Amino acid sequence: MNDMKKAVVTVLGFDRKGIIAKVSAVLYECDANILDISQTIVSGLFNMVLVADISSPECPFDAISSRLSKLAEDLGLQIRVQRSEIFEAMHQI
Repeated sequence: MNDMKKAVVTVLGFDRKGIIAKVSAVLYECDANILDISQTIVSGLFNMVLVADISSPECPFDAISSRLSKLAEDLGLQIRVQRSEIFEAMHQI
């Protein structure tokens, strides 16, 4: 049985240097591992979706969510964090 817990993180905002680095740093500090990542820039708008392993007990989901919300506020971005179980449940219906 796979006990890996995953989160889907989406980021949207005006493009500038350091967005990926800063989001990645928060995940690293929370002992999360990026499993998959995709980013695009369209007409100056940055869009990123990543899937992270958040199984570590060092930093629970609520703490990751809170830290990324603070980062979003600091950078003027929209950052949303969702448990992957939501998406998996939608595909089982």
